[in-house]
Amino acid sequence: MRVVVVLSGVLRPSADGAARLEVDAADGATLDAVLDQLAARHPALDRRLRDERGDLRRYVNFYLDGEECRRLDGAATRLAEGAEIQIIPSVAGG
Repeated sequence: MRVVVVLSGVLRPSADGAARLEVDAADGATLDAVLDQLAARHPALDRRLRDERGDLRRYVNFYLDGEECRRLDGAATRLAEGAEIQIIPSVAGG
């Protein structure tokens, strides 16, 4: 199945400037499995998305078809064909 990952502007340099990445995943793949595939293609991007233990970074928001994945099953959230994952780091400061 194919899913699309949409990156916010601040993450694009870590993915060779890409705003959208298409990923071919196994049927019933999880968010974590898609992130593993992205890590193989863009290691610098993975360091921005997951910590040294492989957990989702606390200040990065992952939306699956518009719903925050932490309200679902987090990294274990199952994806469907055509799913869109938006990744947006939190912005802080003043």
